[in-house]
Amino acid sequence: MRDLAVVLASGGLDSCVCVAEAAREFDLALLHVNYGQRTQARELQAFTDIADHYAVPSERRLVTDLDHLARIGGSSLVDASQSVETGEPDPASGVPSTYVPFRNAHILCIATSWAEVIGARALFIGAVEEDSSGYPDCRESFYRAFQQAITEGTKPDTEITIHTPLIHLDKPAIVKRGIALGVPLELTWSCYTEDSEACGRCESCHLRLRGFHQAGIEDPIPYKHGAN
Repeated sequence: MRDLAVVLASGGLDSCVCVAEAAREFDLALLHVNYGQRTQARELQAFTDIADHYAVPSERRLVTDLDHLARIGGSSLVDASQSVETGEPDPASGVPSTYVPFRNAHILCIATSWAEVIGARALFIGAVEEDSSGYPDCRESFYRAFQQAITEGTKPDTEITIHTPLIHLDKPAIVKRGIALGVPLELTWSCYTEDSEACGRCESCHLRLRGFHQAGIEDPIPYKHGAN
């Protein structure tokens, strides 16, 4: 019997490829978090579709709520009064408004608790540092630090290792990796603002569309604007 891995599964392109990477070596337990994001319902649907595709049993699917992140605010993903950036991410402009303050730490804490209870040996997250919007909690150094926190804060006999298999890939490489692994890309959702047709204009859509275009592959999801 294979070891178990908890995979953080938002329903997006990167997280789905990360699920496929984990499935190569581990049995899967998938974690999804609602935190008041604009496309919360659509992301949950993508998570469910992906979990069904990989035949993850119901007892190894955990959907949790961090609605306090919406009450805290500070991000255009949870505050409709703020505008979501469009076009290519601009590193010179600093961290974009779509950054949800310290979100990944909150999610990793839940994942670690669950992993310790169910005996999982690994945590997988599809964080991307090289070709992304520049969120500070997507940096490799952050995951090294959190690994130390897991080691210090769990039982002595607990062994949980964080895996970030996409951390140094760009979007075209992630798309190609997804194709190579047979990932159901048509089930994923990346748009920050829309539920039925992706906007094609937000930073997330822009990165995704560029990735598919540069990989020479047609994106299978519908777009209002900018589809390749």
